[in-house]
Amino acid sequence: MSAGLILAVALGAFAAEADLRHVRLPKGFAITLYSDEVLGARSLALGPGGTVFVGSRRPGKVYALTDKDGDGRAERVRTVAKGLKQPNGVAVKNGALFVAEISRVLRFPDVEKALDAGRPPDYEVVADDLPKDRAHGWKFIAFGPDGMLYVPVGAPCNICLSEDVRYAAILRMDPASGRSEVFASGVRNTVGFDWHPATKELWFTDNGRDWLGDDVPPDELNRAPKAGLHFGYPFCHAGTIPDPEFGAERPCRTFTPPARPLGPHVAALGMRFYRGDVYIAEHGSWNRTRPLGYRIMRVPLTDGKPAGYEVFAEGWLKDGRVWGRPVDLLVMPDGALLVSDDEAGAVYRIVGPT
Repeated sequence: MSAGLILAVALGAFAAEADLRHVRLPKGFAITLYSDEVLGARSLALGPGGTVFVGSRRPGKVYALTDKDGDGRAERVRTVAKGLKQPNGVAVKNGALFVAEISRVLRFPDVEKALDAGRPPDYEVVADDLPKDRAHGWKFIAFGPDGMLYVPVGAPCNICLSEDVRYAAILRMDPASGRSEVFASGVRNTVGFDWHPATKELWFTDNGRDWLGDDVPPDELNRAPKAGLHFGYPFCHAGTIPDPEFGAERPCRTFTPPARPLGPHVAALGMRFYRGDVYIAEHGSWNRTRPLGYRIMRVPLTDGKPAGYEVFAEGWLKDGRVWGRPVDLLVMPDGALLVSDDEAGAVYRIVGPT
């Protein structure tokens, strides 16, 4: 590495850590840089050997981050795969890494062993028949308590109704055969979900439609206690707002309402259960007159139900300048919370009181 490149990398790390001073957290919590070498960092997943896998939309890479010395910072960043089509989603099962492109799901068996051996991990195609639409085509994936791989397919538009029931839905896929079925419908675009640690029910975020104004509709936090529920899209938004084009076809009362409305156009993406509550990464608005989001929100739960909506971490939007956009969250075995940021090309580590 040349002296100039070493200097550029050092200055980049310094800038990222300097910007972190703008992030405000509750008393007792602290945020540090886990890695600033993950261009376009999106979804996060943890391998059994402690490797943090990171997907991306651009530049089409999947990364592997390693913190061998346990100091809270990844000293090694490796590329698992490159040249893929928006490999946003990553999930790990039985030592295998699953990666979701727009229309394919790939499986990298024994991925950590391959990386440690210094050889490029091989992969096999689990499914290659998903829709190819780029609009809302990037996918968050995760394994449910039932051992199935949950794979969303976003609406291929802002607002539309498709005859293909896989659109605007969350699919449940057999990771061995690649066969899938619709688990939940009427979901415009979810890029984050998790299962309640006690009830094992699926909770997920959903991004509301555009061009109804700055404040309508809100994004959603939804709960799916069973398969077969419909969450309203494209007929109804946020449980109470009929769509001006499709709302007359089916009334809002016929759909499952959200567990909690969120901010309008905040682009609620990754969500995890953490410290007994729901934490949500809000990527930030792109077409709102006054920007909103660019933060991590906490939804406290009381008796298993949302009891509020409050800021946990903010500061990625500073004096009108967006320097970071949170995407996904990952709870680590030591209790730390990792946060990916595709704007800064970084992953952060948040720790709090024990």
